[in-house]
Amino acid sequence: MPAWVVKSRVEFLGREWNFVDIGSIVFLSTLHVLVLLAPFHFNWRAFWLAVALYYLTGLGVTLSYHRQLSHRSFKLPKWLEYFFAYCGVLSVQGSPIEWASTHRNHHQFTDTWDDPHNPIKGLWFSHIGWLFDYRSRFGSYEGRLKNVDDLKRQKFYRFLHVTYPLHSIAFGVLLYALGGMPFLAWGLGVRAALFAHATFALNSICHRWGKKVWDTGDMSRNNWVFGLLTHGEGWHNNHHAFQYSARHGFEWWEVDVTWYVIRFLEIVGLATDVKLPSETQKKRKALSNKLNEEKLETQVNNTKLEAQAKNE
Repeated sequence: MPAWVVKSRVEFLGREWNFVDIGSIVFLSTLHVLVLLAPFHFNWRAFWLAVALYYLTGLGVTLSYHRQLSHRSFKLPKWLEYFFAYCGVLSVQGSPIEWASTHRNHHQFTDTWDDPHNPIKGLWFSHIGWLFDYRSRFGSYEGRLKNVDDLKRQKFYRFLHVTYPLHSIAFGVLLYALGGMPFLAWGLGVRAALFAHATFALNSICHRWGKKVWDTGDMSRNNWVFGLLTHGEGWHNNHHAFQYSARHGFEWWEVDVTWYVIRFLEIVGLATDVKLPSETQKKRKALSNKLNEEKLETQVNNTKLEAQAKNE
């Protein structure tokens, strides 16, 4: 991304905006316009196309962007790694480099003032407002993307980083050519907007509501609704307890579609070095009683108060 794109700023609504912020608003607004048009262009072919793409491009985020590229939870042959990463590009959630950088920052500064989608700033900011505030993620152009050198060394990811909006635009054109407005509205608009909000909810809702079973020192929660909507990512407290784990749904009833795919790839010899927590590691992290949970809540509240004091 050229430096001028980030450095060039305009001021309105009481703050500065750069072209990344404005571009994010325009892109997401376009998706939501397509969602509003979708009921008027419904057919079953378009609906099932949206369902198929929801899983395929969604796995591009959950399996590739998140579990492989951000956390290195397993390895794939390069051709398959790049395939899933490209599916992630078509999810309209940014490039692999930027997504992984933001997510690594999130884990480094979870639920503190330096968290890119800090829940202390409110539900709106942690859900979607952070996307329209480039400085909340990287502070400055010079300070950006310093934690993803492993990805920046690869030409494929550098190429996707500077071209990723073009791929979604081209995909939209292809969908329209194949099936007109129904394919565009459902295959791009509804599919991408629904999965985007489900993913954003991991940052907002899953740091406020749900069940905590591990001593993570943060506000992460397991939420079964988003476990289903995000192919297993909603077991968010599990993930924060064992960030390196390729599996998020530890119990049989914790549906984790992403893990099922990884496990299948492991069985057929394509996924290797698959990382999982041991039973000993789980016992160390478990919230063994109510007293520990109350102690953890006190720690979280103290963190919130410190961050608020810092902001004031």
